[in-house]
Amino acid sequence: MTQDAIRIEALNKTYGSGKQALKSVDLAVPAGSIFGLLGPNGAGKSTLINILAGLVVKTAGRVTIWGWDQDVNPRQSRAAIGVMPQELNIDPFLSPRAALEVQAGLYGVAKADRRTDEILAMIGLTDKADAYARTLSGGMRRRLLLGKALVHAPQVLVLDEPTAGVDIELRRMLWENVRRLNAERGTTIILTTHYLEEAEQMCDEIAILSQGALVARDSTRNLLGQLDGKTMVITPETPPAALPQAAGLTAEMRPDGTLAVSYRARQTSAEAVLEATRAAGIRIRDVKTEQADLEDVFLSLTTSAG
Repeated sequence: MTQDAIRIEALNKTYGSGKQALKSVDLAVPAGSIFGLLGPNGAGKSTLINILAGLVVKTAGRVTIWGWDQDVNPRQSRAAIGVMPQELNIDPFLSPRAALEVQAGLYGVAKADRRTDEILAMIGLTDKADAYARTLSGGMRRRLLLGKALVHAPQVLVLDEPTAGVDIELRRMLWENVRRLNAERGTTIILTTHYLEEAEQMCDEIAILSQGALVARDSTRNLLGQLDGKTMVITPETPPAALPQAAGLTAEMRPDGTLAVSYRARQTSAEAVLEATRAAGIRIRDVKTEQADLEDVFLSLTTSAG
């Protein structure tokens, strides 16, 4: 066991074209965590993942996976990580069982130590174990990718956009498996996703890349706390003749007839918003508050980085 499942120091990658995909990235991923890696297209996420997987050679820096320095112990560091890629790179003429067996062989897993049937059951492909992969649906193929990433029981599992384009049922199944792996085996999960609500619900901590640089890294709770903007949504008894007015408030009527009053929680109290509302002669039938979500944080950080 190691304190950090992955440690990245001063990682740089410049391609032959001159494009600098990663710029002095420093990042530590705690062992046993579910860690989100987010960023817009072209931010450097895929390059970072491919370096971790040993598919892309870094230009400079140091990468340690489960205590193994990638340059000093490349075989051990590669064995410590499993990657579920975005692309459906599956041999159409192999069955799921055969695909898992071949993958286990590539990682040097002895036949006696292979967990093919267990993995097939976990990913819900037992009844398709001996069917040609080309007959599987897109969702089943994505499940098989997860199974292939698990054959060597890696301590770190990277999921690259695992639920992109899949239905709700498959998404739920994937996340149940991920939570089980994390809870029961202590597997460290690194997740990239375009579904920000998914990262908000799943991840203990999040790192955000923008234009190859790390612009944020914190717990999900703390990142959400960076934006203290709130909106009080008021349902008035009757349409208001005037909007609330006070320092630090912005008020507008929404198409559904509710009144939205935006304010900064650190500067203005909820009571001050209610007082301004009553001062405008508005009687309140119902009230609720809205606050920043991960999408707001993401847009704020990536926009300021640009």
